[in-house]
Amino acid sequence: MFHGSMVALVTPMHGDGAIDEDSLQRLVDFHVENGTDAIITMGTTGESATLDTAEHCRVIRRTVQMAASRIPVIAGTGANSTREAIELTGCALDAGVDACLLVTPYYNKPTQEGLYRHFRMVAEAVPIPQILYNVPGRTAVDMLPETVQRLAGISNIIGIKEATGDLERARAIIECCGDSLDVYSGDDETAMELILLGGKGNISVTANVAPRAMHEMCAAALAGDRERAAGINRPLEDLHRLLFIESNPIPVKWALYEMGLIPEGIRLPMTPLTEEHREPLRQALRQAGVLD
Repeated sequence: MFHGSMVALVTPMHGDGAIDEDSLQRLVDFHVENGTDAIITMGTTGESATLDTAEHCRVIRRTVQMAASRIPVIAGTGANSTREAIELTGCALDAGVDACLLVTPYYNKPTQEGLYRHFRMVAEAVPIPQILYNVPGRTAVDMLPETVQRLAGISNIIGIKEATGDLERARAIIECCGDSLDVYSGDDETAMELILLGGKGNISVTANVAPRAMHEMCAAALAGDRERAAGINRPLEDLHRLLFIESNPIPVKWALYEMGLIPEGIRLPMTPLTEEHREPLRQALRQAGVLD
């Protein structure tokens, strides 16, 4: 349903932490102009954890309005409370998004049966396409391929963002789910290889700053052209790594500020990128051809 380079969009903020909707419009236009295949708003990179419910729903609604049907919009609506996940997913449905992305419940560490029942309940409660999101490095829970396979039988669960960076895990999900579920990378460093294995795209942090290159790399990988995909990916490799030199989205928000696209605002407990990491990231941006 969704293929290619899908940006995990930052939420621009002023210095006091207030959401900057003018810069949000600028980012949406930037991605439309540079070929990004879909926008994910209110995910990890969008600092959803530090926005209250009203802000969360407003950013989703405004992003849909700004996109104006020029690019698909997918909303992050996961929570560690099933009721809250249903509420946020309903809010996204009302806003007119094309799909929702739901992270595994974090902190409370549900069992595999708990994960299955959680996602099934959200899917049954809100009639919108839904993408699962597995990122155990942040959530402290790992959704196993067997659980993903069970969920793939639910008609409006259409995909999974697999962010472990484990290509054998991705291969297992692709093999056991077949055409019933699209698999997307959630790890820029291994995204090209995952797509070449049969994945359908990449939900990307790097695409925030290098949207055209990420679109072209994903398109080449989807076409099975390893040589072209690798050639595009090579100048981005340092960027993939350095955008995680501190917790996401700290580095990518600083990079976008350095590029003149957003103010430098970020909400606590996230803090601005430390001085020692700025020059290496600046050089990676130059190597990728996105900063003079």
